[in-house]
Amino acid sequence: MQLHTLKAKTKRITSQQVGRGGTRGKTSGKGTKGQNARSGRKKRPELRDFIKRFPKLRGRGVSPFKSYQTKATAINLNVLEAHFNAGETVNIDAIMSKKLIDVKNGKATIIKILGTGTLTKKLTFEGVLVSETAKAAIEKAGGNIK
Repeated sequence: MQLHTLKAKTKRITSQQVGRGGTRGKTSGKGTKGQNARSGRKKRPELRDFIKRFPKLRGRGVSPFKSYQTKATAINLNVLEAHFNAGETVNIDAIMSKKLIDVKNGKATIIKILGTGTLTKKLTFEGVLVSETAKAAIEKAGGNIK
């Protein structure tokens, strides 16, 4: 058996039927009269009106590489020196109770300790980010980071 020797079992319908008995006769499947039956019709989709009512949710702006992560709130060592006593633990709750940072939407933010200023007190740091210069100053003062 070869492809050029194959024959069809059923005869192909080549001519299109017209009139009432045909598949696409008279109204050609467009119903009857009116805007929808006319050629070149372009009806506005109903769903489009609903879509246009919604505000545009623009995502992350111009840059697709912009981070989803919230930026850390920076606190310098000289601020901690003024508000904390020796031996105290510096964490998010302690910083918020002393009102050193603003609360955003009632949520605790990420806090980063920066190395501006000097630290002479021995403090323990928990649950905060610490920069390299701040880490060196904290360890020099005898404090530790957990």
